[in-house]
Amino acid sequence: MSSFYQLEFERPVIEIEREIDEVRRSLGRQGLRSAQPVVVSPVPETPGPSQEQLEVRLAELEQKREAALAEVYRELDPWQTVRVARHPARPQTRDFIGAFCRDFCELHGDRRFGDDPAMVTGFARIGSLKCLVVGHQKGRDTQEKLACHFGCAHPEGYRKALLKMQLAEKFGLPIVTFVDTPGAYPGLGAEQRGQAEAIAVNMREMSRLRTPIVSIVIGEGGSGGALGIAVADRVAMLQYAWYSVISPEGCAAILWKQANEQTNQAAARALKLTARDNLSLGIIDSIIPEPVGAAHRDPALTARNLERWIVDALGELRQIDPEVLVQRRYERFRRLGQVLEAGVEAR
Repeated sequence: MSSFYQLEFERPVIEIEREIDEVRRSLGRQGLRSAQPVVVSPVPETPGPSQEQLEVRLAELEQKREAALAEVYRELDPWQTVRVARHPARPQTRDFIGAFCRDFCELHGDRRFGDDPAMVTGFARIGSLKCLVVGHQKGRDTQEKLACHFGCAHPEGYRKALLKMQLAEKFGLPIVTFVDTPGAYPGLGAEQRGQAEAIAVNMREMSRLRTPIVSIVIGEGGSGGALGIAVADRVAMLQYAWYSVISPEGCAAILWKQANEQTNQAAARALKLTARDNLSLGIIDSIIPEPVGAAHRDPALTARNLERWIVDALGELRQIDPEVLVQRRYERFRRLGQVLEAGVEAR
């Protein structure tokens, strides 16, 4: 599955995939040749590999690719993880909605300013559960990316999300949010329409919604733009997603006055932004595994893993009394960042 976009650290795998593509083309030509009538050529052709030999070679290469992928992805550093989370073929909110959300009915607008395509909201069924789905959308082609501002939502996006969440609470439906944004949109118009206030209100109101909420960071989880829809009872991350107060480039620009490969790597390490780091710090509750080679190589398996986690998490949360649920949610976020220091012995 070689593609135009290539990650630097995937070069050994890409070379193997090129060989796989070449063998598959040869197999295709073999099949085409066998389907055509035999014509005796006056000049005998040099015999190439037989179909059986090509199939054996293909199996060997595919096994070699799986081993190479496992080796490459076994120990990704934080900056490489960020690069994977930004892969253009990585599944987004609408991809997951199409994969496992049945009867999806999209809802638009914030009843104040307009509709923000960077924020998707709508009712759906996940498994046997009716729920509200909310998520960032980055866009696939250039036109959609520009319309969605590359996943950076405006204030109307956050207000739309909150309006639909309050509607879900009214009907007693759980809420599922997909976080995938480098951050909230920082433009002049967004600031004039109250970007910071919209995010702050979302965080306050989500903390007291009397219905189960689960949130999954499926790609990028950048700053307040992520938190605006991530105040939840259970928070999870896909294995190669990142979640942090700022992007590595933004951190590098502040600390070292320049963002380059070296400073970006240093910032990514310092921010502790990987799923493993966030789990160890108690910021998230679960890591959802991705296929070998990350979600962009097998979106279908990623969707199945994600659906299973959502159904299990909501199944547990729906058994809890709403009052208890809200209190536990409050306590969960109050615990974040707590540090216990050993007391100094009195002399």
